[in-house]
Amino acid sequence: MFLVFTERVSDSPFVQRVWRCHSERAGTFLSVAARSFEIMVTRLRGRTMMTLRGPETKVTEAHCPAEGEWFAIRLSMGTFMPHHPARMLMDRRDMDLPDISGRSFWLHGSAWEYPNFENAEDFVRRLVRAGLLVRDPAVAAALHGDTQALSHRSVQRHFQLATGMTHAAYRQIERARYATQLLAAGTPISDTVHLAGYFDQAHLARSLRRLIGSTPAKIKRRETQLSFLYKTAPEA
Repeated sequence: MFLVFTERVSDSPFVQRVWRCHSERAGTFLSVAARSFEIMVTRLRGRTMMTLRGPETKVTEAHCPAEGEWFAIRLSMGTFMPHHPARMLMDRRDMDLPDISGRSFWLHGSAWEYPNFENAEDFVRRLVRAGLLVRDPAVAAALHGDTQALSHRSVQRHFQLATGMTHAAYRQIERARYATQLLAAGTPISDTVHLAGYFDQAHLARSLRRLIGSTPAKIKRRETQLSFLYKTAPEA
């Protein structure tokens, strides 16, 4: 594996994870399906870039240059940027924000200093105060099983506004990522089928090929470099 990842959890209700990585050499990796919106900083060949990245509903192959460094704030479910809807950024239609000096960038008509792994929450708080980042609590309530919070139709509307995808698509992605974690940890394929809630091994294989881009056997053998995968569990 040529990408080396570090992650940490966050105490901010707007942030799910903060992660960073560096490449030890150039290579190709699979950018797997992900239901989250990310704010990412890239440092490569003396240049710095801020990118807004939306959810991914399918796997895509991506090239990674050597000696690059990346840092990302993965927003919690229901957190989004009203001026940059997730549906406009989905499936690697990323938006690169204009760099000013290598230390700051332009966002919504103002200069912002690049955040880092340590001060991510401070950066997010400034975005919230400026009205550039909001959180829809109805989405989080629905994910935690609060069936009284919204009707089914309202859940779908809130999900698509905040994430660009349906609740059903979210569940499929989370299940595939959970199965991938199980397999990579050495869980037998037959047990993974049961634990992740698939009908059978064929159902598992189809899902992983579409959303992760690999077979269960190859994932177990760690044959392919994948994009960042934090530990997750299927929605109840």
